[in-house]
Formats: sequence, structure tokens, C-alpha cells
Amino acid sequence: MRLAEGDFHGRVALTPGVTAVLFSAPHCSACNAWKRLLPETLTGIVDTLYEVDVAEATGIARGYDIFHLPTIYLYRDGRFHAELQCVPQRETIRRTTLRLLAAPPQEEP
Repeated sequence: MRLAEGDFHGRVALTPGVTAVLFSAPHCSACNAWKRLLPETLTGIVDTLYEVDVAEATGIARGYDIFHLPTIYLYRDGRFHAELQCVPQRETIRRTTLRLLAAPPQEEP
């Protein structure tokens, strides 16, 4: 599900469970690869997957200092938990996500 600038904070804050947010742009080929990988790869780990197009939601991108795409944030019960950074391979994504979720929350960017 795509989130726009006006509903990002409210929607994420009210989303229960584990949420992944993919910050992407239409012209980003790496973003498109992650977009194809994430739904199936995170099944059973993440309850909700959102996408934010930073070309449209420039305020969110500036607010989080998102300059590198794709950027993926993990939230737990509406609160920032961690940034997912790894190579775009299914098993690596799953393993890294589980490790991040088992660790204490990181500071929100």
C-alpha cells in the first residue's frame, strides 16, 4: 500500500504489529527490485508493507534525510525500530530482518 505525505505519520503510528516502509522512486531500478522481493520475502515476519514515493513525498524524505534509495524502515506497533540494510537476496533479507527485530529498537533517524 502506498502512503502519501499527508497520511504517512498517522497511518504508520496506528499500524499494529511489525511494519516495513519502503522509500522508493519510480526511476530507481534497485527500488523496483526490492519492491518485487519484499512482499514474499517478509511474509510471516512483517504484518504490513507500505511504500512511500519520495519523488511525491519530498517532505518525508527531507524529514528523515533519505538520500539513498531504496531505504527500508521497520516499525513495531507504530514506533520506529530499525533501518533494514542488506543485499537484496531473499534469505539475507529474512535473516537480517529477524535479527533487527530481535534487537532493541534503534534511535529514529
